[in-house]
Amino acid sequence: MTDAVDCDIRQSLDRISSQMRRNYGESLRELNLYVGQDNLLYRLWLGDGVTQMQLCEHLKCEPPTVTNMVKSLEQNGFIYRKRDGQDARIMRIFLTDKGKALETPVEIKWRQHQEKLLQSISTEDRLVLKQFLQQMESNLL
Repeated sequence: MTDAVDCDIRQSLDRISSQMRRNYGESLRELNLYVGQDNLLYRLWLGDGVTQMQLCEHLKCEPPTVTNMVKSLEQNGFIYRKRDGQDARIMRIFLTDKGKALETPVEIKWRQHQEKLLQSISTEDRLVLKQFLQQMESNLL
């Protein structure tokens, strides 16, 4: 019995993850963004002028993935790169005004998707769900 339940949980998590990514991806495309780019921008909204390595650490992504995101965001005019004043080998990444202007629309998208995901789930159940998800994430690390 437990194996069947465990399998159902895994399959449900897979379906939820896939559908969330699809829905969220469609929503972000309205802002000319792709999934993951919003998280890179979020790091810059906290304070720009970071290096690509710092973005890799924040996003927990490999350098080529971050390089591709940076190139795409730069081509769309959301960010720009500038050599470090102290060490010319280092490129720092900054937001453009266009990139700064995305903060509120992206946060609205985040809230909308979170509300849809959690609708009709009580506050108490949300707290339990949060604990379970944190434990599951901890199990994977």
